Amino acid sequence: MRKAPHPTLSPEGRGSIKKTSSPNWGEDRGEGGSKTLNTMDLTLRHARPGDIPRLCDLLAELFAIESDFIPDREKQAHGLSTLIAHPPGKVLVLVAVIEGLVVGMATVQTLISTAEGGRVGLVEDVIVDQKFRSLGIGTRLFEEVVAWSKSARLKRLQLLADRDNQSALDFYSFRGLDLTRLICLRRMV
Repeated sequence: MRKAPHPTLSPEGRGSIKKTSSPNWGEDRGEGGSKTLNTMDLTLRHARPGDIPRLCDLLAELFAIESDFIPDREKQAHGLSTLIAHPPGKVLVLVAVIEGLVVGMATVQTLISTAEGGRVGLVEDVIVDQKFRSLGIGTRLFEEVVAWSKSARLKRLQLLADRDNQSALDFYSFRGLDLTRLICLRRMV
């Protein structure tokens, strides 16, 4: 039996996910330079090959925060190309776009978990351009990650976060992710 497409995705899984109109980005709230969502069009959609240079910029910003990774545009571009080429049901590369500019991203890759007895999602590369933070864009990205994961019938979402990035840890905790007793180990091959 064919699974119904994700309710907010186009049938081919490559179109716009959802769009909201809010007032124009960039107005000062008068509170120390804080920005508001004023008449801003925010669109969440699947990444396209033409987005890769901007996604590399965002990854460079993320990897500047995460001490385990070093920005390398060539490697990141290759990895993003590979992810974007995967079938939509196996991988999600989601972008947040305002007035034609990619301002955020999140990725999910599916794995098989013996503990869960099925497919789970590994969330990576959740980043919003520093100039566009605290506007709810990260929340919208993560909500769509969860919705996509449910529609893909994943049993669990998991991610790695830099232990020194308290704002990221707080962000994920507030959205229902729990710390585990597991630690990450790695070996380059």
